[in-house]
Amino acid sequence: MLLADGGHGDCVLCRGDTVHASKAKGISPMIDFISAGFDLRDFSAADKIVGKAAGLLFVHAGVKTVYAKILSRSAQIIFKNYGIDYTFGTLADFIKNRAGDGLCIMEQAVADVNEPSKAFIILKNTLDSLRKKVTDQR
Repeated sequence: MLLADGGHGDCVLCRGDTVHASKAKGISPMIDFISAGFDLRDFSAADKIVGKAAGLLFVHAGVKTVYAKILSRSAQIIFKNYGIDYTFGTLADFIKNRAGDGLCIMEQAVADVNEPSKAFIILKNTLDSLRKKVTDQR
């Protein structure tokens, strides 16, 4: 599997011979793929960590099946509600932030959102804001 070999990154999507992969962390790959206009309908995805935020992005993009090394219970609910086939290695109660001391900021951003297109806008704006902060600090 492309995800397991470590050479393709944390997020890999494929359909037939077409493969999109990213070494970027978190939801960045999906935000970037969607923003670039990639048609991801009917792709299969493999990702290291899938919480509600990533789950909503996979649904928004039209991905048909997802494998997650770690899947949150809220992502599992999203996949069940939207008919996305999924498998996982470990089921987690929630996705932690990178410091490991609380809920992931992207999960917080969509805690009360269940509509994929609305989630995309919220998550893109949140990610853009975080990226701007990092750039401003340099």
